[in-house]
Amino acid sequence: MNYTAILQEIYQQIKRLPVTGTVTETIPELATIDPNKFGMHLTTLNGDDFGIGNSDEKFSIQSISKTLTVAMAFSLLGERMWERVGVEPSGNPFNSLVQLEYEKGMPRNPFINAGAIVVADMLVSQLKDPKKEFLDFVRMLSGSPQIDFNRSVAESEKQTGFRNVALANFIKSFGNIENDVDTVLDFYFFQCSIEMSCKELAHAFFFFANGGITKSGRQVLTQSQAKRLNALMQMCGFYDESGEFTYKVGLPGKSGIGGGIAALYPKNFTVTTWSPRLNEKGNSELGMNALELLTTKTGMSIF
Repeated sequence: MNYTAILQEIYQQIKRLPVTGTVTETIPELATIDPNKFGMHLTTLNGDDFGIGNSDEKFSIQSISKTLTVAMAFSLLGERMWERVGVEPSGNPFNSLVQLEYEKGMPRNPFINAGAIVVADMLVSQLKDPKKEFLDFVRMLSGSPQIDFNRSVAESEKQTGFRNVALANFIKSFGNIENDVDTVLDFYFFQCSIEMSCKELAHAFFFFANGGITKSGRQVLTQSQAKRLNALMQMCGFYDESGEFTYKVGLPGKSGIGGGIAALYPKNFTVTTWSPRLNEKGNSELGMNALELLTTKTGMSIF
């Protein structure tokens, strides 16, 4: 497969597409990003790298971090973690409070904000120094010791994250948050503010496509655990647009309101995109289009 030529074709087509999306305004620090940036990177399981556009420029991974906190919690707790968070699609916006009332503080899945906050609480309980240990985990997955978080973005989220504060306290009222709410939210805002390039993110996702084994050969998850998290990404990785992504792209993946998307084709490759303009569902407009073009041109999807 000539990925270099395919990515160049995608890049040329993407640049000609009309854009209607807008950069997120929910986090003021992210609203300052140049909306016209676009990067894409593909890493094969043979270790080959292919990048186009702004693929080496760092961006705020935001909710893509949820896949990595889930993986870390799953590696530490195993099946016990699913006693506190479900594995079903939500069908609602990522920051909805509605389902928590009916489901008594049990989030529908770990990729909506409520579920990710519960997973953050699990890590706060399990780790002596949650921020440092999680950052070390991300650096290990990607093989990039330079990865860090953006303090300005974390502070911006903290100052404007009123709905997340409401979610956390609501979950706490049902007894599904064990630690101090402010401590849990501080870690949650930290994880979302981690910055990575498309290339670093593609390397970090390598283990999802490789049966739980990182690019450097470290076994992070069992093959069964990796399969289960891939299934969760397929069903829940794009909030209430997960069905649309499955229909058009056909890969497990996860998006973030920083404009990033990470996806994978098990036993073949990982692929990431970054474009800050979001559609009405909160997913990268050009990123979605680029990944649809990729699976159409290559004929490679899980279906």
